[in-house]
Amino acid sequence: MVDVIDKVEHGLLTRHRWLVAIGAILIQMSLGAIYAWGVFTGELTDKNGEFGFTATQTQWIFSVGLASFAAMMLIAGKAVADIGPRPVAIAGGILLGTGYGLAGFFGQHFWVQVLCIGVLGGAGIGLAYVVPIAVGVRWFPDKKGLMTGFAVAGFGFGALLWVQLAGDWGHLIENYGVLNTFLIYSVIFGILVHIGGLLMTYPPDGWKPEGWNPPEAQAQQEATHAFTPSTMLARPQFYVLWLSFVFLALAGLMLIGINKLYGRDALIESGAFTDLAAAGAAASTAYAVAFALSNGLGRIGWGVIADRIGWRRSMMIMAVTQSVLMIAFYYFGGSLVALYVFLALTGFNFGGNFALFPLATANWFGVKNLGINYGLMFSAYGIGGIVGPIMAGMFKDAGSGEGLSVWLAPFLIAGTLCLVAGILVSTAKEPRLEAIAEPVPA
Repeated sequence: MVDVIDKVEHGLLTRHRWLVAIGAILIQMSLGAIYAWGVFTGELTDKNGEFGFTATQTQWIFSVGLASFAAMMLIAGKAVADIGPRPVAIAGGILLGTGYGLAGFFGQHFWVQVLCIGVLGGAGIGLAYVVPIAVGVRWFPDKKGLMTGFAVAGFGFGALLWVQLAGDWGHLIENYGVLNTFLIYSVIFGILVHIGGLLMTYPPDGWKPEGWNPPEAQAQQEATHAFTPSTMLARPQFYVLWLSFVFLALAGLMLIGINKLYGRDALIESGAFTDLAAAGAAASTAYAVAFALSNGLGRIGWGVIADRIGWRRSMMIMAVTQSVLMIAFYYFGGSLVALYVFLALTGFNFGGNFALFPLATANWFGVKNLGINYGLMFSAYGIGGIVGPIMAGMFKDAGSGEGLSVWLAPFLIAGTLCLVAGILVSTAKEPRLEAIAEPVPA
């Protein structure tokens, strides 16, 4: 019976492989919940409200979620290899929904939210995240960059959707409160990931798109780039990519942590606004719209660019332009128009990380073990996810009442990290599997 179902399913997907892309977007939209966390922090930190959390406590929930996300990616890759992509994706949705559901029932206390939203929710995101990437590149060997972009684009778009549903569009927090919004989201996340997960299956062995034949160079590359996790970890190229990912993720996440306060202060100092609350609201709206939307578009856009000019050249351009933008942002981001422009451009580049690094991992180390290998690569994001928000929190504390100049340091740090990442990527040489001495059986 299972074989019959598999044949019917494979027949459907081989004729309509874009269904895999739709499933990927449904999954990733739900996983984007982690970037929507900021919409809850206002109510959580209201001293006269139900919770009374400090700003640092809300950052801890976010950081724990990012760390749990990255840590579970290490387990998820092996789970996909052992039991297949579909059950792993569905299990991730159940875990994510359960975390938000428990927070909805018992989340009045800080440590409950750390455990439910941070640990459980983050783990669910990490469990499901790798599945659309690992599945997508096998269904789209002719459009790896585009499919990788689609596979992760929903993450950015989902963040925008959940922010707006809870806030300005749906007014869920205003009408139902934080905890009930958690409950509503728990049901939505579970359903969307389950539906998308049903479409997550590998193509039949030997399958390729109709009318497509891989170039000889690509066929040779795939034959010599089937790295196991251990052989990948033995190559210095892995650590070059990993460190570049740390730097780019840390820079982007630090920017995410400070841009609302920086935007508020820049609008005040430039004279664009005179009221602090109005300037803060304008900066928050600019972030929610420009950064979140372009973050999703950047995942698709850089994937398309990589299909045309290669992932390495794309990553170098992305890193260098992001470096310039980070520094220019501080000096020229004082008007509302400039704020939208810089948030859109930096968001577009930040989103590119999540299309280009899985693509780089697939191209250098092969698609056979991509689930496990990219899980290891993605641990870099966990480091950036811990250090970036903490550094942002330090600058927030230091910046209280100190004016715009306090924000120069984080922008310079972020710009420098991006430039170093671009240099690292440009100097690394492509690894070759046959260069590794494999153990000879006794």
